[in-house]
Amino acid sequence: MSTKKWLDAFALCLAAVAVVVVGLKNYQGDKNGQLLNVSYDPTREVYQEINSRFILKYEAEVGHRVSIEQSHGGSSRQARMVAEGLAADVLTLALPSDIEGLAKRGLIAGDWRGRFPHNSQPYSSTIVFVVRKSNPKRIKDWADLIGPDVTIITPDPETSGNGKLSVLAAWGSIIYRGGSEDQARDFITKLYQNVPIVAQGAREAATAFAMAKEGDVHLTWENEALREVAESKGELEIVYPQVSILAEPSVTWVDVNVEKHKSEFAAKAYLAYLFTDSAQEIFAKNGYRPINEAILKKYRDRLPNIQLFPVTLIAKDWAEAQTKFFGNNGIFEIIHSAQSK
Repeated sequence: MSTKKWLDAFALCLAAVAVVVVGLKNYQGDKNGQLLNVSYDPTREVYQEINSRFILKYEAEVGHRVSIEQSHGGSSRQARMVAEGLAADVLTLALPSDIEGLAKRGLIAGDWRGRFPHNSQPYSSTIVFVVRKSNPKRIKDWADLIGPDVTIITPDPETSGNGKLSVLAAWGSIIYRGGSEDQARDFITKLYQNVPIVAQGAREAATAFAMAKEGDVHLTWENEALREVAESKGELEIVYPQVSILAEPSVTWVDVNVEKHKSEFAAKAYLAYLFTDSAQEIFAKNGYRPINEAILKKYRDRLPNIQLFPVTLIAKDWAEAQTKFFGNNGIFEIIHSAQSK
């Protein structure tokens, strides 16, 4: 079935939502029209805007309201919360591997990637740099991050998708240029010697850098960088490295929870809406790279065309990258443990 025909099948299911920010582990859902969207750290604003558009259309076409509550935090931490009982109806997480881990636990069907177009990825993103006004440390690319007088702010890979992607982007920047894994390992080791603290998630790291004025450079999501710079009144700038990773945030519903809450219809409708032109435009406006090429082209001045390498440059897939870099005795764990001694 074509993407257009697939989306047409969901036309009567489009919805909008009222938003309340929540993060309560004991949330049990509402069988009469309430969903919980468990998402990663910096997506608060984009889902608030999407949801406000969504509510009127859903009510008009379906005949009743559906509300959506939001929970935000580091992506890997959010996945663990769901595994421990946070009753998410839908997941909109930073990494496919975070969802895959829940599928292996039996909370989500194994074929979840085929539920929506583009492997259930409504947009993509990447990791870029934010620096102080006039870029005093002259940071232009990854190699500039390991200077002796550079202090880096980035989230903890143990809890944050942003943190994991920063590691993978830095590693891949060496491999992409023909370097060896030994050279990449040496680079990561030196880079994290310049990271004095790690935040739990992207927004906490942004606060430390932009408001507490800690560090010389912030490694962060492109959308978060655009927001930081816009709010800084000229005090911050974005630097695009020559190459970075293609981040692929993914979405799905949580099978065991939508069955329990009787919310499958609304959950599917909500997620289907993320692939429509209306939502794709909102993603682009907020600094996310929509899968709709025509809409992405409209925002090229805001979302420039840079070299983005896929995860397959450095691992078989996202699941292997998780194990290789962040699992027990993974590359980053070994490096970080050695530096902590």
